[in-house]
Amino acid sequence: MAEAVEEAIADRQILVAEAGTGTGKTFAYLVPALMSGKRVIVSTGTKTLQDQLFHRDLPRVRGVLGARVSAALLKGRANYLCLHRLDQAVQEGRFTSRDQASQLHAIRTWAQRTASGDRGELAEIAEDSSLWPRVTSTTENCLGSDCPKFTDCFVVKARRAAQEADIVVVNHHLLFADLAIKQEGFGEILPGAHAFILDEAHQIPELAGQFFSVTLSARQLNELAGDALAECASVSGALAALQPVIDPVNASVKRLRLALDRFPAKGAFIQIESDRDVLTELTQLREALDALARVLEQQADRSRGLASVSERATEQASRLSHLTDGSARDSVHWYELSPHGFAFHATPLDLAPPLRELRAQSRAAWIFTSATLSVGGHFTHFSRQLGLDDPVELCLDSPFDFKTQALAYLPTGLPDPSAIDYVDRVVDAAVPVLEASRGRAFLLFTSHRALRRAAELLPSRVPFPLFVQGTAPRNRLLEAFRASGNGVLLGAASFWEGVDVAGEALSVVVIDKLPFAAPDDPVLVARLDALRDTGGNPFTDWQIPAAVIALKQGAGRLIRDVHDRGVLMLCDPRLTSRGYGKLFLASLPPLPRTRDFADVAAFFR
Repeated sequence: MAEAVEEAIADRQILVAEAGTGTGKTFAYLVPALMSGKRVIVSTGTKTLQDQLFHRDLPRVRGVLGARVSAALLKGRANYLCLHRLDQAVQEGRFTSRDQASQLHAIRTWAQRTASGDRGELAEIAEDSSLWPRVTSTTENCLGSDCPKFTDCFVVKARRAAQEADIVVVNHHLLFADLAIKQEGFGEILPGAHAFILDEAHQIPELAGQFFSVTLSARQLNELAGDALAECASVSGALAALQPVIDPVNASVKRLRLALDRFPAKGAFIQIESDRDVLTELTQLREALDALARVLEQQADRSRGLASVSERATEQASRLSHLTDGSARDSVHWYELSPHGFAFHATPLDLAPPLRELRAQSRAAWIFTSATLSVGGHFTHFSRQLGLDDPVELCLDSPFDFKTQALAYLPTGLPDPSAIDYVDRVVDAAVPVLEASRGRAFLLFTSHRALRRAAELLPSRVPFPLFVQGTAPRNRLLEAFRASGNGVLLGAASFWEGVDVAGEALSVVVIDKLPFAAPDDPVLVARLDALRDTGGNPFTDWQIPAAVIALKQGAGRLIRDVHDRGVLMLCDPRLTSRGYGKLFLASLPPLPRTRDFADVAAFFR
């Protein structure tokens, strides 16, 4: 793999490399990247992996090679403390609880000593604390070089370091945000890279969709109103002019959310635009936003802050018009609801053209790697989504000895997954396996409904500690599961990937169903329709390949190391009853298979 990466960097190739767990793919791309003497951007799937790569893997490789290269870690701006907004929060003194006041005190103390401003350093304040958005900036509310704290700005420092470094470690969110900014003609953060290496590349199609989307959310509208109000504090007379147009925006957002209450959590925009109440509230929101933008424009030259808020209001008003225009054909217009908010999106139907254009503009090598990119040994599905026309392909199997380390168990007698009692029957089949393994298991579900049902049934059936997704943050659940030594963890989507439990603590992975994407995703539905219109078969050309890659991710949780041993229990009877089941099984590592529970019991003995 290192040789293939070296060649790709030297010749500016596009390389797609699937490297099974345990191949050492991180070292396989870091070594040639460090030895190339070129500027290389390495992008990972999550901030956790990014930190691991920068603080652990990169120093090891650099030490072994004695490579004299400079490296920088760069995250999205929301990860860095904004000193100006911290001052504003202190002056406003608005707190929803005593907790918030003490958190602000902790942030102020930390601000005195931190060199990076990376909020990951301050673990004592939860990542989802409502205080973070008040003391970090967004592209919309950042004052840029007009900011009184510009010379000390942590974002500016991190970006300068990244612009000067040979190796820059980013995450996919930041990479695509930067590439999307470049597309709009602004200065990019990551100039002049000779090569881009994208790890966990199976996530790219989904993420690219987010970044080429146009979005407007209730949160953005509320923040706009809040920031407009905050800016009034430093400009005399501004409050009298703006208060009468700020309040209607907040009220309008609330009423629109209320009108959307009776709709499903996610759907095509067309579903809601024909509703009379929603239409009325949308019109009123549009009028309120236009009125705010007009008054802000009149006040804009009174301070840099008001000018910035004025630009945002104009931009959000035009975005709202675009998003609520259901007649657009090249993108999918859809909405989603959260408990107290909403978001409207327009997502491109086909991501290949904008991605192709980005790669052509960059004139760089592009290396995509992951343990799960191929379907039955072919990369067609992945390459088609990203518009990769003739990439160099490499498929490397995991070096683990699956014949002795693992066993795949496909139980007999389970009903069709659509059966009303399917989850109950899966639990019945799983209990003997959990007894044989003495817990130490992940039960992975394709829906939260199934997970909740299993969580109701299991406590009376097994004597092991249960850890259920949603009852605590993911990292805390995992720590408790590892520490228990005999736990059973129930997880849905986010536990299918990026979770690493090596050793004795995890010896069984149970998968309830083949992970076909839910048919309620409006973007997927529109893409499948488009595929059908061009003569393709949505099921075999899209839904099966996507489900195969997801299944490979889930199954990959089991064997993480040469010493791991375990059983993969695949409950879905369609693996043996339907023709396409063969493709799923052929895409998994070569585990010995059994349909007999006695073999499972013998394996654990």
